[in-house]
Amino acid sequence: MAQGQIIGREPFLNQLAAKLGRERKKDVQKPVWKHAPQYDVLKDATQDQLVEVLKKHCEVIHTQFIETKAEGLLQVIEEVFTQYEVNRVVTWNDPRHEEFALLNHLQTKWPAEGKAVHIWDPSLMEKNIEAAEKADVGITYSDITLAESGTVVLFSSENKGRTVSLLPKTYIAIIPKSTLVPRMTQATAMIQKQVEEGKNIASCIDFITGPSNSADIELNLIVGVHGPIKATYIVVEDK
Repeated sequence: MAQGQIIGREPFLNQLAAKLGRERKKDVQKPVWKHAPQYDVLKDATQDQLVEVLKKHCEVIHTQFIETKAEGLLQVIEEVFTQYEVNRVVTWNDPRHEEFALLNHLQTKWPAEGKAVHIWDPSLMEKNIEAAEKADVGITYSDITLAESGTVVLFSSENKGRTVSLLPKTYIAIIPKSTLVPRMTQATAMIQKQVEEGKNIASCIDFITGPSNSADIELNLIVGVHGPIKATYIVVEDK
């Protein structure tokens, strides 16, 4: 993926400083806070304990929670397909499909059973979005998972389109157990570390918490306005 360029930053910042009537500040010191409680929440929790925290919060966000070993993943997905009455599937072109033995089902078994399976292909451009719009379910993997809020973090790329988790009627997030962290604090620290190491990070990072939920000023909850009406999180023992 080509690395982006920043154009016109210096003149813009110089003009901004001039409008504020002060000299341009080039050395910005990060503040040191006396108290930082955000680092203490669940800091000593084990992965198993984080799974339990996630499981409990899934009840709050109206999300089905399933835990399985890697060898049971396909059966679990088949059961969710039956539950969601899935005939059309859209998913990322992700190397983890092979890691979790899902690739053969996507390419061979499910199409042979009459299911339409679309694997994201950047060369198809708008056809990917059309497939996502028609899909009964979108399947992605979580790159980081926030146990405290029940949030999956998705790193988009040319092979991992954003609409896969947004446009289908229902959504399945496959969550490798190793991706679990306590909360947003750890997730942002991990992303910042990648930036500091000079790694190319995703142009879009999505934080998704369960199915689409919207409420008006009177707090009447409406599901499915801005995304899937149902969501399932499948935590997979990967280590």
